[in-house]
Amino acid sequence: MPAARDVQSTASQAPSAESRRIMNDVAAARTTAMSALNNDRFRVMLEQITDPGASGALMTMGGDAGSTSTDFKTALSRYAENSE
Repeated sequence: MPAARDVQSTASQAPSAESRRIMNDVAAARTTAMSALNNDRFRVMLEQITDPGASGALMTMGGDAGSTSTDFKTALSRYAENSE
């Protein structure tokens, strides 16, 4: 019968199913992040939404101070028209 320390060292060397799943998830996330960083359209969109003025407008669903705002019902109606 193997000693307890031998069993523990053997068990710690073989990753569990949960550990393998986590490693696969991390690898997939890393691949996705690298793909996004190398995508010019994503980079431009990220620059736009990190602009303080643009991110504020996105959060309030409002436009610039000089533009007219759209109410929620109008936005839904326009979305429905464009979805047909």
